[in-house]
Amino acid sequence: MRFDTVLVMDWSAARAKSARPQKDAIWAGIARDGECEAPVYLRSRVLAEAWLHDFFADEHAAGRRVLAGFDFPFGYPADFAHAVTGQGDPLGLWDWVEARISDDASGNNNRFEIASQINALFAEPGPFWGKHARDQFPGVPYAKKNVVFDGFAEKRRTDDVARSASSCFQLAFPPTVGGQVLMGLPILARLRRRPDIAVWPFEDCASAGVVLAEIWPSLIDRAVQRSGDDIRDRAQVRLLARALSLLPASEMADWMDVPAIALQEGWILGGGHVDRLDVLARETMLKPPRLKDDCFALPPGVDWTPVEDALARLRANVLPVARVETCATGDGLGRILAADAIAVRANPPAANSAVDGYGFAQASTGAGDQVLPLVDGRAAAGAAFAGAVPAGAAIRILTGAILPEGVDTVVLEEDTTTNGAQVAFEGPIKAGANARKAGEDIGAGAVAVPRGTRLGPAELALLAATGVREVSLYRPLRVGVLSTGDEIVTPGSTMDAARTYDANRPMLLGLLTDWRFEAVDLGHVADDRTALVARLDSAAGEVDAILTSGGASAGDEDHVAAALGAAGTRHDWRIALKPGRPLALGMWGGVPIFALPGNPVAAMVCTMIFARPALGLMGGEDWHQPRGFMVPARFEKNKKPGRREYLRARINADGDAEVFASEGSGRISGLAWADGLVEIEDGARTVQRGDLVRYIPYASFR
Repeated sequence: MRFDTVLVMDWSAARAKSARPQKDAIWAGIARDGECEAPVYLRSRVLAEAWLHDFFADEHAAGRRVLAGFDFPFGYPADFAHAVTGQGDPLGLWDWVEARISDDASGNNNRFEIASQINALFAEPGPFWGKHARDQFPGVPYAKKNVVFDGFAEKRRTDDVARSASSCFQLAFPPTVGGQVLMGLPILARLRRRPDIAVWPFEDCASAGVVLAEIWPSLIDRAVQRSGDDIRDRAQVRLLARALSLLPASEMADWMDVPAIALQEGWILGGGHVDRLDVLARETMLKPPRLKDDCFALPPGVDWTPVEDALARLRANVLPVARVETCATGDGLGRILAADAIAVRANPPAANSAVDGYGFAQASTGAGDQVLPLVDGRAAAGAAFAGAVPAGAAIRILTGAILPEGVDTVVLEEDTTTNGAQVAFEGPIKAGANARKAGEDIGAGAVAVPRGTRLGPAELALLAATGVREVSLYRPLRVGVLSTGDEIVTPGSTMDAARTYDANRPMLLGLLTDWRFEAVDLGHVADDRTALVARLDSAAGEVDAILTSGGASAGDEDHVAAALGAAGTRHDWRIALKPGRPLALGMWGGVPIFALPGNPVAAMVCTMIFARPALGLMGGEDWHQPRGFMVPARFEKNKKPGRREYLRARINADGDAEVFASEGSGRISGLAWADGLVEIEDGARTVQRGDLVRYIPYASFR
């Protein structure tokens, strides 16, 4: 049985909670194919019911099938429903309870009165027990002592299978499952009236768009304990939703095939499968797909490849390989979103004043001099006015204060005079002036920040303002850097002029770190095929991608290219580019390798132009397009057709682009002198001083 979306609800029978997320409240966890959205905090059952209706409507519109799990019993022990309603239909009992339970926005309810009514149907004392004070609700015993379950069991068969310690008749003292049932069934009864909803295991669920199911988060208790989340309920809904979304459809179908007694009592989905759920819930970091071995292959017959064609090839064939994890929003700076971050509440959450002034109903005013009486009190940020402002009156209001009932417009304090009892101003004032509408920035349930975005300070501010406490993030891509060649030695290790100090490795490690990848130093390997293969083998288990420098061409000692060729994954890209023509790409143990030229300038240019956007895609971000600017040239150049050229350049005090004196790819001083690249297009070009050229700053590759 296949579901596109899994929703897990951690329910509560408590009164409405504060706006700050906390335990023992209602939490919603959402997962699709193992990827979780940030859990949703719902302060009250009234808000939760409205949210559920909206959520199911949105999922239906998106064409997604939903498994919705709720953590309270869907039924009572066999024969209880018949004793209460006169019929054995457990869904009939839902309707019976829904017709009698009352519940307001603050969480005030009559569940103890209804429990007393049910107890009166049985020989004293009745099955429901537990209350907070002995002198309340005489029809409900304070403790379980002397309670007799006459004609039915205390627990259901599924409670034994799932090793649940709770009873659906216990109303007080943790765990208060009995209260959750009485407060949850009415909402389920109303949800069930939607045309696309079925209830498992009481109804045929094969074609339903939404399937309601009973779950029990304690089945994944071991995984929750390992999560380290200070709000247990939040961890439960996230991990259980993830686990159920990872369960294969065939296995889900097996789990839903339950004994006949479940048709009377209900059943806990996953009961008896604790170990399996624990394994699935442990996968807090998802394993991504691996790249295909031929993802770098060019079409047959391609020889010299234009830069744009090479970039298009990379873009079409590279996919995210970084693992996914759920983190606190505040820990996401510089990280990439793996799923859309959805606003938990609107910003602003309510209509409010943009200025200090006086609020009133615009329809009660007109043109010319306006004199309105002031109501007692004021509205301030964090201290909302509790009453209503009559038509034709005004109220003192401060910046950020919620508009009281009867107020839709605010006049600036500077445009008024007042004697403390009245306020005067010149009309007309435009309707809605100086007032912010609820959700005018972003509405609840809207995408606050889309997938693929790298979170910066501004994004963190938006997520905080919309109540997003957790986000799904790609782990930083681990990229290894390996230098090759007998001539390469550690800087300062020798004065032998035949040896070359390793400049590429610190350069590449620095670039990767600057681009917010996790740079891994793989060291240096001499021109030894066996040693190279061993190093690549070990690196493939440690990193997500590898950059090598040197050995990428077709010479006798170009061992990187030879090793990739022997593995059958080498693809030589003869790119129409200067500097940096020899570029080999391949796979090693499922890990992509960019075999860069040995010359530092060519290695850096190839890394910027090709490796940077490809690594970005592998790390989960959108295709990285460096921003260039058209600026006047402070140089002259005649360029032949056939290759795109990148010149080391910097912007002078006049805003013109200067280029380094030499185009030699071994001149590292030019890289340090420059602060960017000038890109000269593929065709022939004669550049004169003052002509516009495209300048790409180094910083735009970040």
